[in-house]
Amino acid sequence: MAAERLFNRPVWVQVRCPGCEERRLNVRVNIELLSISNPVHKKDLAVRLTDDADPFFLYNLVISEEDFQSLKSQQGLLVDFSAFPQKFIDLLQQCIQEQNKDIPRFLLQLVSSASVLDHTPVSLNVVETNPFKHLTHLSLKFLPGNDAEIKKFLASCLKCLKEDKLMLEEKLRKTEEDLTRQLSYTQQSLSERNRELDKLKHEWTSHTTALTNKHSQELTNEKERALQAQAQYQQQHEQQKKELENVHQRSVQQLQNRLSELEVINKDLTERRYKGDSTVRELKAKLSGIEDECQRAKQEVLSLRRENTTLDAECHEKEKLVNQLQTRVAVLEQEIKDKDQLVIRTKEVLDATQEQKVILEESTEKKQSHIEKLEATIKSLSAELLKANEIIKKLQGDLKTLMSKLKLKNTVTVQQEKLLAEKEERLQKEQRELQEVGQSLRMKEQEVCKLQEQLETTMQKLEESKQLLKTNENVITWLNKQLNEIQMAKKLETSASAHAGVRTAISPHGMNFTEPAHAKAISSQCPAPKAGTWTFLFGSEC
Repeated sequence: MAAERLFNRPVWVQVRCPGCEERRLNVRVNIELLSISNPVHKKDLAVRLTDDADPFFLYNLVISEEDFQSLKSQQGLLVDFSAFPQKFIDLLQQCIQEQNKDIPRFLLQLVSSASVLDHTPVSLNVVETNPFKHLTHLSLKFLPGNDAEIKKFLASCLKCLKEDKLMLEEKLRKTEEDLTRQLSYTQQSLSERNRELDKLKHEWTSHTTALTNKHSQELTNEKERALQAQAQYQQQHEQQKKELENVHQRSVQQLQNRLSELEVINKDLTERRYKGDSTVRELKAKLSGIEDECQRAKQEVLSLRRENTTLDAECHEKEKLVNQLQTRVAVLEQEIKDKDQLVIRTKEVLDATQEQKVILEESTEKKQSHIEKLEATIKSLSAELLKANEIIKKLQGDLKTLMSKLKLKNTVTVQQEKLLAEKEERLQKEQRELQEVGQSLRMKEQEVCKLQEQLETTMQKLEESKQLLKTNENVITWLNKQLNEIQMAKKLETSASAHAGVRTAISPHGMNFTEPAHAKAISSQCPAPKAGTWTFLFGSEC
C-alpha cells in the first residue's frame, strides 16, 4: 500500500458541542491518497484530524470510491472521485485565507453530538457565510482513533522526529567542517598581513631616523657657519670703528690748532658727525634685533622638529594598539574582512601623517632658505656700512683739503664756500642713502613677521594632525566595541537556537514535523561556500 500526501497544514476550526460555548481549535488536517493493488487495484482517500498540542486528539476518515458515490448522492456533489481531493483542498485553502478576518466568508465547523470531544464521532463542515444564510458545501463524518491507531500515529511522529534530528545533525556537522576550514584559511591570511605590516613599519622607521639625522646635521653645520660669519663681521666693524675714531680725533686736533676762525663751521661738522654716529648705532641695534629674531626662528624650527619626533613616537604607539586589536579580533570566525579594512584605514592614516610630515619638512626648508636670504641681506647691510665709512673718510680728506685752502687769500674764500656747499650736498645724499638702508631694514623686519606667521600656521597644522590621531584612536575603540558586541550577539543566537531545537525535538505536544524556521534561515542565508572561493563582507553575519 502506497500513500501520497496531498495536504498537511494547521487550520482554525470552530467547535460546536451541545451544552457548551463555541470555541476555536487549531487542528492539523492531513489528506493522503492511498493506493491498494492487492488483490484489486483501488484508491482510497484518507483524511486525518490531529492537534499539535494534544497527541491523543485523533480522528480518521477513509473514503473509498463506493463511499464517495453515496456521499455524492447524499450531498449533491458535482465532481468525480478523482477531482474530489483537489476540490476539498481548495475549500480548505479558502478557509485558511479567511480565518484571520473578523467575519470570514469560509469557515470550518467541527460538530459533535456529545458535550465534550471525547472518543465520539464528529462532523467536519465546510460552511460559506453570507448575510442571508450559512451554506454547507461539504460535511464529512470522522471516527475517533482507537488505542492501536493512536499508538501507530505516535510511532510515526517519533520516526519523523528522529529523521529530522539526524538530518539536522548532518547539517550541523557539515557547517562545522566548513567553518573550521574557513577559520584556518583566514588565520593564514591574517598572519601574512601581519608580517607585511611589520615589514612596512620597519622600513618606515629606518627611513624617518635617517632623515632626522641628516636634517639635524645640516642644521648644526649652518649654525656654525652663521656664528663664524657673525664673529668676523663684528671684529671687522670694531676695527674700522676704532680706526675712524683715531683718524677723527687727529683731524679735530689739527683743525682746532690751525683754524680758530672756523670753530662755528667745525661745531656744525661735529654735530653732523654725532648724528651720523647715532644713525650708525641705530642701524647696529636694528641689526642685533634682526639677528636675535633669526636665532628665535631657528629655535622655533628646532622645537617644531622635536614635536614632529614626538608625533612619530605617538604614531608608533598607535600602531602597537592596532596590532593588539588585530590579535584580539583573530578569534572571530567570519569578520576577517573587517580586520583587513581596519588595517587599510590605519595605513591610510599613517600615509596621511607621512604626507603632513613631508609638508612640514618642506616648510622648514623654505624657512631655512628665508633665513639664508636674511643673512644675505645682513651681509649687504654690512657692505653698505663699509661704504658709508669710506664716504666719511672721503669727507675727512675733503676737510683736510679745505683746511689747506683756508690758508690762501681772501679771494679764494668764495671758492671755498662753494666747495663747502657741494660737500653739504654730498652729506645730504649720504643721509638719504642711510634712510634708504633703514627702509630696507624695515622690509626685512616685515619678512621676519611673515616667517613667524608661517611658523604659526605650521603649529596649527601639527595640532590638526594630533586631533586626527585622536579621532583615529576613537574609531579603533569603537570598532573594537562593535566586534565584541557582534560576537556576544552571535553566541547568544547560537545558544538560543540550540535550546529551541532541543525543545522541539523532546516536546511530546509539538507535532510539527517540518524543518524549523531558524534552520531554514541558516540554510537559505548562509549557503556552503564553493571550493576555492571565499567572500568576506564587512559587518555581515554570513
